[in-house]
Amino acid sequence: MVAAVALLAGPALSAYAATPTTPTAPTAPIEQARAAGLTDQQAGELQRQVDAVLARDPQARQTSANTLAIPGATVTLPVPGQPAGAPRACNEGHLCITDGRGVNYDYYRCGYYDFDGIGDGTFNNNQTPGTRARFYNSDGSERWSHVAKGTGTASWTPVYHIRPC
Repeated sequence: MVAAVALLAGPALSAYAATPTTPTAPTAPIEQARAAGLTDQQAGELQRQVDAVLARDPQARQTSANTLAIPGATVTLPVPGQPAGAPRACNEGHLCITDGRGVNYDYYRCGYYDFDGIGDGTFNNNQTPGTRARFYNSDGSERWSHVAKGTGTASWTPVYHIRPC
């Protein structure tokens, strides 16, 4: 299961984050991307990235042009052609991660999540003080952990699973 977070694109696309797509409007996310100023090629690339997440996680659902929701988390993909900015603020009680591609993951519920992040990035463990976030290898053994509250950098390429709490 791939999990979650917030967008680096800025307000242009994030304004649509609360508008879930419906089966009767399959092109709505592409239309949102175009309305936000993306070219047809950029909108298509973004949708291909979203479709890849949907294919890996049957519980995921697209909620905007670049945001997906899964139980307990969200994932927000960077917008093609726009520079990656600083990671977004992390809400109280959440574990937020930005990977090396600029993908943001926002975990807001305790659970065990498959993780698809790669490259060097950042984390913000903004959970209740003392809550331990755990990061696992492919075989399920613990790679490292972090006790809230705090931020840092990490190499996400070897992390395959996350337990935020």
